[in-house]
Amino acid sequence: MTFELIHKPTFTNQLLAISKEQVVQILEKIEVLRDNPKPHGNLKKKLHGYKGNVYRLRSGNYRIIYTYGDGWVALLGVDARKDVYKGRKLVAETTPLDVNTLPDMSDILTPNPTPTPHPQNPSTENLLPVQLTEELLTRLLIPNDYFPTLLSCRTLDDLLSAKIPSSLCDRIFDCITSPDFDRVLDQPSFVTGSTSDLLRFTEGELFGFLLKLNPEQEKFVTWALNASGPTLLKGGPGTGKSTVALYRVRALIETLKKSGVSQPKILFTTYTNALIAYSEQLLHSLLGEDARYVEVKTADKIASELLSLVPDSRQPAKPSQLRSLIKQILPEVIASLEGNSFQRQAQAQTLQRLSLDYLLSEMGIVIEGRGLKTLADYQTTPRTGRTIALNKLQRQAIWHLQKQVYQHLAEKGLETWHQRRSRAVECIQHLDNPPIYDAVLIDETQDLEPNALRLLIRLCRAPNRLFITADANQSIYGSSFRWQDVHQDLKFTGRTGILHLNHRTTKEINEAAYAYLMGNTLDDEPIERAYVHSGPLPAVRAVTNRDDEGKLVMQFCQAAAREFRLGINACAVLTPSERAGKKLADQLNYLGLEAHFMNSRELDLNRQGVKVLTLKSAKGLEFPITAIAGFLDASYPTLPKGTPEEEITECLARERRTLFVGMTRAMRALLVLVPHDTLSPLLQTFHPNLWNLGTTA
Repeated sequence: MTFELIHKPTFTNQLLAISKEQVVQILEKIEVLRDNPKPHGNLKKKLHGYKGNVYRLRSGNYRIIYTYGDGWVALLGVDARKDVYKGRKLVAETTPLDVNTLPDMSDILTPNPTPTPHPQNPSTENLLPVQLTEELLTRLLIPNDYFPTLLSCRTLDDLLSAKIPSSLCDRIFDCITSPDFDRVLDQPSFVTGSTSDLLRFTEGELFGFLLKLNPEQEKFVTWALNASGPTLLKGGPGTGKSTVALYRVRALIETLKKSGVSQPKILFTTYTNALIAYSEQLLHSLLGEDARYVEVKTADKIASELLSLVPDSRQPAKPSQLRSLIKQILPEVIASLEGNSFQRQAQAQTLQRLSLDYLLSEMGIVIEGRGLKTLADYQTTPRTGRTIALNKLQRQAIWHLQKQVYQHLAEKGLETWHQRRSRAVECIQHLDNPPIYDAVLIDETQDLEPNALRLLIRLCRAPNRLFITADANQSIYGSSFRWQDVHQDLKFTGRTGILHLNHRTTKEINEAAYAYLMGNTLDDEPIERAYVHSGPLPAVRAVTNRDDEGKLVMQFCQAAAREFRLGINACAVLTPSERAGKKLADQLNYLGLEAHFMNSRELDLNRQGVKVLTLKSAKGLEFPITAIAGFLDASYPTLPKGTPEEEITECLARERRTLFVGMTRAMRALLVLVPHDTLSPLLQTFHPNLWNLGTTA
């Protein structure tokens, strides 16, 4: 039996620090593990002192650290540690610089004051165990631009605060300290391939390796690939739905080429621009030259491109324009309502009672989004996901309002985005040569409205080349719907897969987030959850002013970055609005912590400092250290005075899902900051057994 070689990032990081002659010897020795990784004599022995099954293989003065399972060997690290025996057991040597202890969140948020050593006389305990030199940095493939910054680092704090990418910081730490291989076991695995690829990597000729999917994920990459209809993949946050979708692209390209399609045309789409940019980067890494066969776009981008092919100059109206228009025409709309005096009065009360945003969403998401063409259709359509019940007379009033809004928009040369999506669907039917794709993959489908989804379906050449991922409980924009209401081909019987294993978030963070969401789920199907990582409880703290909020966020980010051996670049702060995000970023910079607010179009995950973005912009992303803050300036959520109770209930449910999505962006540490005197039910319901509430939350 031949074992497949996979590796962890720590292994390749440590390999870089070794001279070429010794690397060649080590790579030759690794080939022994392909045939048989089991302990044998003095060559291969089990290391004691770790929770996981960790082994070492001797190669001269070096020790190759590995583990293995059914058909695979995972390379964990390689260094020059000497064998340490206690009795007859080969035990793990302790690291001289202990930066791997899991943090206690209370300690992070209320640390014991310690004297700050003088810059010219730093504490010997804080000194880097290995001096950084130009020779070492060159071996580690560190770009020359970072040499001055790194060569000036003498202490652990210097290195953690250095303005370098997190990946480079990890590489340096792996090579100057002895890693905790229990932690390394939890790192993502990569496909090693030939050991010659490892040699190319150390010489700077190969820049990365493909992510190794776990068996559960791997199954769905090619699952139902040649079925008769579309495939749906479900799963909670962090289970890898998007990663599977990316690998599915590669499988589809290979399948299409084998079937005779020499130049396949693939569409990969998701909801936000932030996710588009992120997916594009990953696809280029995964596909190499084959990335040219894939277009990565939002549904709205596709709609705009289609509409540019037809002679129509209407432009999309801004939300503020739509609100102003409804305010302006509402009196004349009420005056023109049909029916007897009682019916007109009831309809008028409906239009006056519901908020402008609710009226807009009803017209856009329900009527236009679901493609309803007549009042009778609207009056008989189940409004799945909407909690405010509307009778036929009330729906008649909203239908009448929509007709008037559309008429006034047309006179101004405007239309809603919902109208544009519907027009794009019609456009496909009338174009002589529409841009049809050989395969379409739709990620984060739960936030697409039915007409946007209908548009994407019509762009797919064959139903069995349609792949959809969704998690209804992460829906933060639209409302739920039935697949068959979108398109008759959307029947997933026998072709619905479910991912259970969470690779992103610790068990503690994810379970706390689900407890917070409880009662506001859109998908009631019970899904068993499993986890790779564990860690400290997420924390909630109360603050009274922006100064305290900024200081606590800074303290949390700095302490968590140090405890998890990450740079400050690994931190993100999520806020309910752009206004709150910009204020908090300014406050952090004022306090001396570099921070940048980014909207979805400006997102740059490689930028130095703390990333500050809105909760909605963070959807689909992940950050090792995450704080949720920015609720001091206004009530959350902000609702117009007199908003009906039923509408408030629906809004709270949607915003609770938004916060759930924000919480599940956190990978290792999570802090939620709430106003001390908050009355919002969204900022009070934290289970005391699942959240670290401290003494002030």
